[in-house]
Amino acid sequence: MWVYEKKLEYPVRVEGTDLNLASLLYEQYGGPDGELSAGVRYLNQRYYMPLKEAEGTLTDIGTEEYVP
Repeated sequence: MWVYEKKLEYPVRVEGTDLNLASLLYEQYGGPDGELSAGVRYLNQRYYMPLKEAEGTLTDIGTEEYVP
């Protein structure tokens, strides 16, 4: 059995909003040229690779894009 405690590892204090930073973060993670989009493209392209070595390489690169 386990107990789930929803708490942060480090305390976080948010003093205000920064729309410019939010826009940059969105672009990097969810935009058309962001990490998530790149990872999805790599993982989709691996299914069309004729060589197993190339398929494995695209799988490795695609999963690496998801790691923060």
